[in-house]
Amino acid sequence: MHQKWLQSTEVEVGNINRAQTFYIETIEVSRLSALAFFAAGEQKYKGKRFFWQNREKTLTLVGLGHAYVIKNNAGDNRFDQIEEEWRELTKNIIKEESEPQPILFGGFTFDPENTKTGEWDGFPQSLFAVATYQLVIRNDKAYISIHLVTDKANSLQEFDAMRVERDHLIHAAQVKELKTYEKPVMTKYMELKKQDYLQSIEKVTSLIKDKKAEKVVIARSLEMDFAETLSSPQVLSHVINEQPESYLFGLEQDELLFFGASPERLVKVKNGYAYSSCVAGSIKRGKTADEDKQLGENLLNDSKNLGEHRYVVEMIADTFEKNCTEFKVPKHPKLLKIRDIQHLYTPVEGKLKPNATILQLVKDLHPTPALGGVPREGALSIIRKYETMNRGLYAAPIGWLDAEGNGEFAVAIRSAALIKDKAYLYAGGGIVADSEPVSEYEETLVKFRPMIRALGGQLSE
Repeated sequence: MHQKWLQSTEVEVGNINRAQTFYIETIEVSRLSALAFFAAGEQKYKGKRFFWQNREKTLTLVGLGHAYVIKNNAGDNRFDQIEEEWRELTKNIIKEESEPQPILFGGFTFDPENTKTGEWDGFPQSLFAVATYQLVIRNDKAYISIHLVTDKANSLQEFDAMRVERDHLIHAAQVKELKTYEKPVMTKYMELKKQDYLQSIEKVTSLIKDKKAEKVVIARSLEMDFAETLSSPQVLSHVINEQPESYLFGLEQDELLFFGASPERLVKVKNGYAYSSCVAGSIKRGKTADEDKQLGENLLNDSKNLGEHRYVVEMIADTFEKNCTEFKVPKHPKLLKIRDIQHLYTPVEGKLKPNATILQLVKDLHPTPALGGVPREGALSIIRKYETMNRGLYAAPIGWLDAEGNGEFAVAIRSAALIKDKAYLYAGGGIVADSEPVSEYEETLVKFRPMIRALGGQLSE
C-alpha cells in the first residue's frame, strides 16, 4: 500500500470548560471503495458513520466514528451555534495545502417547532460530527485522516493504537472481496395517513384561495416493512448503483440511518464563491425518448410549475443579493433529468461578501419555497398544522463544511429513514390555489420511486 505522510498537526482548542488538543494525521492511500470503507466500520462504528458523494462524483466522503460531535436544540439559533463551535474548534489548524481539511458533516432538521411524535423522536435539531477516521476521495486521490480531540496531556499511546486500527480498516476495504448486497425483501408497505393527506390538500388549497399563503409544500410518508433487519451498507449500495446522477448521502444516529439521492443542491461554497440550484416543478420521465422529450416540453411550458419555479428563483436570488457582491441568474429554466423524474432547474452563482459564510447562506435559504412555501413563515405555520408527520431531516439541509469555509449542502429529498426492519419514505409537492388532491398524490408516487426501488419494493398503482 502506497502511503504518503502529509502532516501531524497539534491544535489547541479553546473550550468553555477545558483546553483540548486536536490531533490530525493524514496519509494518501491507493484508491479504494468508499462503500467498502464505510462497511469496514459496521461492527465498531455502526450508528456513528456518514457517507457523501456530490452529484458530479468529484468528491466522496466517508466518516467512521465520532472524534467530536456538535449538536444542539437551539431553534432559530441552531445554525449560528454550530458555526461558532466549529470556528472555535478549528481556529488554529495549520496544514499543508494539499492535505484534506477536517470535515464537519451533518444536518439540520426541517422545523424545530414541529412536535409530532414518530421515528424522529429524540433526534437533535442540529447534528454534526468530525469523524475519527475520515476518507476523502477527490480528483482520483484518496486520503485517510485520523482525528483525535482530547484533553489528555499525553495521547501518544492512544494515537499509536488508532494508527493500527486505521491500517486494519484500510486493509479490510482494499483486500477483502467487495460484498454484493442482495435487494431487501419487503413484506408490506403502508401509506401512512393517506386520507388525512388528501384532506390536507383540500384544506390548504382553501387557505391559499383565502390569501393565507401563495404556496405551501405538503409532504407525506410511507412505511415499508422488511423480512429482516437491513444494514446501512446494504441500503447505500443500491442507492449508489441506481441513482448515480444525484447527491448521495447517509447519516447514522444510533439505530437510525437517514439516506437518500437528492437532485438538489442547496448551496456550495468554494474559494469565496457560492453556488445554488433552483429546482422546483417536476414531471415523470417518458417510456421512450420521444415521450420523454414531449413531457419535458410540457413541463417547460406549464404555468403551475413555472410559477412554483419562479418563487424559488426569486427567493434564492434575494439571498444571493444579500450575501454576495455580485451574482448571476439565467432568465429561463432548463431541464434536469434524473432516472425517475425531470425538474425545472436554474443555477445561481455569486461572489461572497467577505463576512458571508456557508452556514449563513444555509440559514437564509432554508427552507426554500420548493420545500416550505411562500411566504415562508406563513407556509411553515400551515405545514405544522396540516401536515401529518414530523419531517425530521427530510427536505432539510444535509452536507459538510471545512475549516476554510468551503462546503456543500444538499436538500435532503428523495430520502428515507431506516430503523432496523422498517423504512420511512418521504415525498411532497407544492400546493397552490388550483392544486387537486389526486394529482398531488400521484406526484408523490413518482417521487417515492427512487427509494422504493432501492429498498426492493414496488407500489401497486
